[in-house]
Amino acid sequence: MLRAFRDAFVIPELRQRLIFTLVMLAFFRLGTYIPQPGVDIEKIRGFLGTQAGGIFGIINLFSGGNFRNFSIFALGIMPYITAAIIMQLLVTVVPSLEKLQREGEEGRRIIQQYTRIGGLALAAFQALFLAVAFLESGNGQFLLPGWEPGWGFRFLVVLTQVAGTALLLWMGERITEYGIGNGVSLIIYAGIVANWMPQILRMFGLVQAGEIGILQLLFFFLFIILSFAGMVAVTMAERRIPVQYARKVVGRKVYGGQTTYLPIKLNAANVIPIIFAAAIIQIPIFLTAPFQDNPIAQAIANFFNPARPSGLLIEVILVILFTYIYTAVQFDPKRIADNLREYGGFIPGVRPGEPTVKFLEHIISRITLWGALFLGLVTALPQIIMNITGVQAFSFSGIGLLIVVGVALDTLRQIESQLMMRNYEGFLSKGRIRGRSGF
Repeated sequence: MLRAFRDAFVIPELRQRLIFTLVMLAFFRLGTYIPQPGVDIEKIRGFLGTQAGGIFGIINLFSGGNFRNFSIFALGIMPYITAAIIMQLLVTVVPSLEKLQREGEEGRRIIQQYTRIGGLALAAFQALFLAVAFLESGNGQFLLPGWEPGWGFRFLVVLTQVAGTALLLWMGERITEYGIGNGVSLIIYAGIVANWMPQILRMFGLVQAGEIGILQLLFFFLFIILSFAGMVAVTMAERRIPVQYARKVVGRKVYGGQTTYLPIKLNAANVIPIIFAAAIIQIPIFLTAPFQDNPIAQAIANFFNPARPSGLLIEVILVILFTYIYTAVQFDPKRIADNLREYGGFIPGVRPGEPTVKFLEHIISRITLWGALFLGLVTALPQIIMNITGVQAFSFSGIGLLIVVGVALDTLRQIESQLMMRNYEGFLSKGRIRGRSGF
């Protein structure tokens, strides 16, 4: 990996792409220190200190810590991600969108435009909700002196946050086009990793103060390293189903006849089931929040709290359930079997048509089970590690670990493909020079 990075900086074009990516990410981090006008940052930080595992913690995670500072990027790229997930689900159930998806590059470009518009609309709605239900709650407890709740303040929040989301979306697209890797994913990745650094420094400060033992810290980092290794293995794991294409002879030309495979990832759903489950489990907590003095409401909130064993168990069950639902929506064995038959392909040992559908359903059901159990373990992993090691100063989540692993692997694959392409061209150019020299 280190050699790949070294070689990447040697090639001029690849070096420019890497530098452009780093510059854009630096501008993203610079926006963390530009606050939303009229908001008391210290009060928000104090409040979020007790909500690290809730829905606000998820928003803060995807915004790269900007929500905690309530900067101009407080919503981050989360509205666009939500819109992309919704659009991805709609494509499978709305015939007109499915038709656009099949039209190739032009259809995908139109769907992408719909996703952008939906993301900005969601950003406006979420910003208005935060202004009314969060910032202005308790007669404007999170507002600076001199600022009053009202439509003027709400309009300013909506305008600022929609502009911030639009700017992040533009930066992400520019990184994808002129840089290395997926720009939106890299923005989330940079925010998560940047949040880890001050927490690690704070942990070493607690070790010097004697509040955390050295052995505890070593065991904690050992568990984290093992977690990363396991996530890398599962993220790269896939079941390859061999596919044979029939050979056709047209005149003197032979078409087809090659053997390929159909890859099915072990974790095909990625982090989406965890996001859905974390959002759903927060609903009863939100509904009981106004009735904190009521013992029944407090008991319900405690029961669904993910920091408690009962809430954690419910969240894991929801993750497993959503994994099956999302995989069933995204992976359609009948459509795949029809496509194989249309292009003259078949799975060796399996008859085309309905037998292929049943074979694929059997495979995907077995793989989804292990993928769902893996995501359930990822959901419970942070709490398990903190309970075993006793280190509570480092706030992290399974979603964050999984995102970091996935984005890092995807970026490394792109760098590797760029290097292989350029090495191949260099080999040809050397051969051509030798040929001209009289060899």
